[in-house]
Amino acid sequence: MRKLRVDELGRKTVAEVKGANKIPVIVVLENIRSAYNVGSVFRTADAFLLEGVFLVGYTVFPPHKEIRKTALGAEESVSWKHFKTMAEAIELIRQLGYTLVAAEQTDRSVALHQWVEPVGPGLALIMGNEVTGVEQGTLEACEHILEIPQLGMKHSLNIATAAGVVLWELVRKKIINKA
Repeated sequence: MRKLRVDELGRKTVAEVKGANKIPVIVVLENIRSAYNVGSVFRTADAFLLEGVFLVGYTVFPPHKEIRKTALGAEESVSWKHFKTMAEAIELIRQLGYTLVAAEQTDRSVALHQWVEPVGPGLALIMGNEVTGVEQGTLEACEHILEIPQLGMKHSLNIATAAGVVLWELVRKKIINKA
């Protein structure tokens, strides 16, 4: 066994990623404090060929040095848009006909592995602030709330880690359903 060289990975160029058919998922980052977390989500969005990233409130947006450090250029290949308020982002999401889904622990959240995705054109996955999570008003606007089952003492994950877990499960299901 040997590790593959970069030139053996078949990576797309920025132009190829921008022109590729996307997985119809938009990640919505609500008031994320850390630009490093934002950059990590951009990198995940690129890896899974997601439709885009919506940055809401005081979430930092490109160009930004700390985003670039963790995104490793994905902020150039992934479509993104900044909104001052979540209401503006939700309005566009609804115009697209996308289902609003939040990752949060609530009294009505469904375990990620048990959730059945509704039929529709796409999903908007909302990830909340590192400390306070998804805002209550935003949760009330969502059709579905997903929770990552956690078994240890801590019942929270870093937002970039949580986004990666949820996004992989959503993308995995879409890949399997296409096959």
